[in-house]
Amino acid sequence: MPIVNATTARQNFFELMNTTIEAHEPVYVTGKQGNMVMVSEEDYQAMQETIYLNSIPAVREKIIRGLAAPLSECVEDDDED
Repeated sequence: MPIVNATTARQNFFELMNTTIEAHEPVYVTGKQGNMVMVSEEDYQAMQETIYLNSIPAVREKIIRGLAAPLSECVEDDDED
């Protein structure tokens, strides 16, 4: 995850933008008044969806149960026909 100062980010904006989009890695930009994180729109939308789904208690519980379930309980065996 690249960390650059604001001047470097400004000078290399299009390169940082393309790298962020292609690699799906955030870029941390530091500045005098604070820091920011640059992410691709696709990654931002995925984070928003995750936040939304986690805000619904029933969905959150299903996700937690699903993560705890053994893979053998999640995959159908085609040989049982």
